[in-house]
Parts: sequence; structure tokens; C-alpha cells
Amino acid sequence: MRRATIRRKTKESDIMLELKIEGKGNCDVSAPMGFLIHMLETLCRHSGFDISAKIKGDLHVDQHHIVEDTGLCLGLALSKALGDKKGIRRAGFFIYPMDEALALVAIDLSGRSFLKFSGNFKGKKLGDFEVDTIEDFFAGFVNGCPCALHIKLLSGRSDHHKIEAVFKAFARALNEACQKGKIDVIPSTKGIL
Repeated sequence: MRRATIRRKTKESDIMLELKIEGKGNCDVSAPMGFLIHMLETLCRHSGFDISAKIKGDLHVDQHHIVEDTGLCLGLALSKALGDKKGIRRAGFFIYPMDEALALVAIDLSGRSFLKFSGNFKGKKLGDFEVDTIEDFFAGFVNGCPCALHIKLLSGRSDHHKIEAVFKAFARALNEACQKGKIDVIPSTKGIL
């Protein structure tokens, strides 16, 4: 069973996150922003991963630290759970429609950190959530689990639908990349990821 627990406590955030790759899509998260919880629930349902997390931080400053550090902890947990990555498919992609919104996500668990995020949002907030922190979440993720992650928002009217399409596509692409392939070797000519 591939699973890991990460605890990160700084002056900016306090996060305990447990991840199980071979899960049932269960999500048990407490966080100070409802929309962040909604996106983590979406991630669980569409990846099949189980996530349990307690997320706190310096909201008196803003949401950036909490959101980025949540992505970082998720990445650290995934990297730890994957171990040497022997036998994984390594890469995955998905194009997800969410009503009028359409998002494309491709990921390569290459061991090298790179994020390309392209997409525009109309508003500054969704409920209590600061929209510009979405890219920060994924920047944190690629720093925790070194990978090449490309996210392209192709269309959409509703910021809610656009962000949800991104998280659903990310979850499906991640699930594909983490699946065990046909051969039980490290999927790299270098012999290491």
C-alpha cells in the first residue's frame, strides 16, 4: 500500500496531511477556506486517492501561505508514497469539461520541477477563496513532488467551473501517472527519477 504522512509547521502554516494512493476517493480535510476543501474533495473523488488533512495558517496575512503549503505537503506526501517510482506509468494527461469550462492537464513525474500554468480568471475571489492562489497551490505541488506539470485552461465563463475543471483534470492525470504499468522497472533510461 503506497501511503505517506507529512507534517509541516512553520510561522506561516501548520499542516498535517496523510495520503493513500490506493484509496477510495475519501477526503477528510479541515481548512479555513471552504473552496480549498471543495477542491481537495474533488481531487480525491477524481484521483481515487484518500486524503486526510488538518490545515491552519496565517490568514491575518492572506491565503497564499496556506494554499501554497497545502500544495507543497500534497506533493511531498505523493513523492514519499511513490518511493523510487519503480513500475509507475510516470506520465498522465486528461482533458476535462466542466459545463462551459474545459481544462487540459499533463504531468510527468520526472524528478524535475517545472510548472506551466496558463489560464485567466475574471474575479479576485470565489466566496472566501482568493483565486490567484490556485497557481500557488500547483507551484507548491511541483516543489514537493518534482514533476513537469502543464495546466492549460482552454475555455470557460464561470471561475468556479474553470478551477474545478483544472482540479478534475489534474486528479485524473495524476491517477494515470501513478498507476503501475506492465513492467516493474523505474521508467527512465537514467535508471532514476
